[in-house]
Amino acid sequence: VQLQASGGGLVQAGGSLRLSCAASGLTFKSYVMGWFRQAPGKERELVAAVSQGGGMTDNANSVKGRITISRDNDKNTVYLQMNSLKPEDTAVYYCAAGWNTAWNTRQYAYWGQGTLVTVSS
Repeated sequence: VQLQASGGGLVQAGGSLRLSCAASGLTFKSYVMGWFRQAPGKERELVAAVSQGGGMTDNANSVKGRITISRDNDKNTVYLQMNSLKPEDTAVYYCAAGWNTAWNTRQYAYWGQGTLVTVSS
């Protein structure tokens, strides 16, 4: 299984970025997909998750209204659209794939390598 995240970079506060995560080696449409982030000195946190069919999403309170997760099961890709970025959004962002239980447990089976997002003030 490979999860290849891309799209990170340096952006000014108030700007936008779109992260992508291309999956291979798994039946993508069968997995809950999530985006996590880990800032320096902080624990990893779930940013957003999307159900297998894309009909349900779950966002962290800290990003609600600013971040949208979506997926394209034909392209085996999950996206994270981030708007109105703040310096506190600076972190390494990871995509992850989980079985159905991940929706409640937030325990994911497969992880990507991460992409760095830096938001300057």
